[in-house]
Order: sequence, then C-alpha cells, then structure tokens
Amino acid sequence: MIDVVLPCLDEAEALPWVLSRMPRGFRPLVVDNASTDGSARVAADHGARVVHAPERGFGAACHRGLLAARTDVVCVMDADASLDPAELPRLTAALDALHTAGPPGPAGGPGPVPGLVLGRRRPSGRGAWPPHARLGNAVLARSLNRRAGTRLHDLGPMRAARRDALLALGLTDRRFGYPLEMVLRAARAGWRIGEIDVAYRPRTGTSKVTGTLGGTVRAVRDMRRVLAEVAR
Repeated sequence: MIDVVLPCLDEAEALPWVLSRMPRGFRPLVVDNASTDGSARVAADHGARVVHAPERGFGAACHRGLLAARTDVVCVMDADASLDPAELPRLTAALDALHTAGPPGPAGGPGPVPGLVLGRRRPSGRGAWPPHARLGNAVLARSLNRRAGTRLHDLGPMRAARRDALLALGLTDRRFGYPLEMVLRAARAGWRIGEIDVAYRPRTGTSKVTGTLGGTVRAVRDMRRVLAEVAR
C-alpha cells in the first residue's frame, strides 16, 4: 500500500473524479487546508482518509500529510483533477528503478541513496498550462538546475519518494516554495532525482496558483526566496 498525499483547498468539485481514479494499492490521504466548500466531507464520502491542516499554505498541507502518512513510499499530487492518479504506478516504478539501480551508500553508511521522482507535465487539453505559468516554471527550473546540478525540466507537482527520507530533509517552507525546497535539499543531500512524463489536464474549478497571474507571481516569489535561503 502507498499513501497519496493530496493537499486540498476548496476542491470539492474535483475530488470525486480524482478519488475515483485512484489505482489499486494507492490510498488517498486528503489534507484539508481550511476549505470552505465542504471538501473534507466530499473526500470522506468518497472513501478517502482526511486530516486537517489549519495553517494555510501548500507546504503546510504537504508536511501535515507526510506526518500523517503510514507507508514507506508516499506520493504527493494536486487534488484539482489536473493530474490523473492512474499515472501513479509509473512514478513508483521509476522510484523503484532509481533505488535498485543506484550505488549503495557510503561504507558504514545507512544504505542505498534515497530517490525522488517527479512527473514532468505534458499539457493535454486547451488551457491546461497557461503561458505565464509555464514561463515561471521554466525560469525556476533553470535556476534550480544551476544551483543543484540537476537536469529537470519541470518542478512537477506529482512526486514519489520514501516518507522517512523526505521528513529527514527538514523542509521548512510552508508556502509555495515547498516543492522547490524539496528538490533542492534532496539534490544537496546526494539523492538520485528523476522525472517521467505525465499528462497535465485543465484543472477543475478555480485555480489558486497557476490559473492566475497573481498566483503565479506569488509562487515564483516564494520559490525565489527558498532558492536564496537554501543557497546560503
């Protein structure tokens, strides 16, 4: 069994589709980030485990979900129906391949180096990824690659890794900088990081981030702050 952390802020409209697409062996964990549209009730009615993260912020919801997760491997993905949970087995298979193909840990060390797999978004459908959001993502990915030595194309919101290793990174951002901090600290810690293509659909409902120019600006600002802080 693999727990799937779904940070959620007012996604009642999208959740039925997302939860109905969850593959066998993957258990949805909806982290309600103070929603006002009944998202928690909808999630519970569709069989998801629900935990509450009253502190607003994407990173706050992700961290609360990791703490609540109970499985060795965990996935994290958006709950807005822009990503299809049916793709999750491909992500975890890629994680297993990283884990088995990589070298063992240093002599006397704790064992194999951890891995992190990201879903590289490939737009599927008109309006799936607005130009301003795609440009902001590309700029941040280049900045990350320069600082971390990675070769990523996307700061993908669908991810798979081992829970204990993620918690050991000591991530501190509780806003939109959380996804970038995860990759940056994982790279600094010597993790093997990979990405695979996943379809990116037009989201259901109103976007809080990439669907608006203001949301994209806030996300880019948070991520630039993380880049500056972690690079110190």
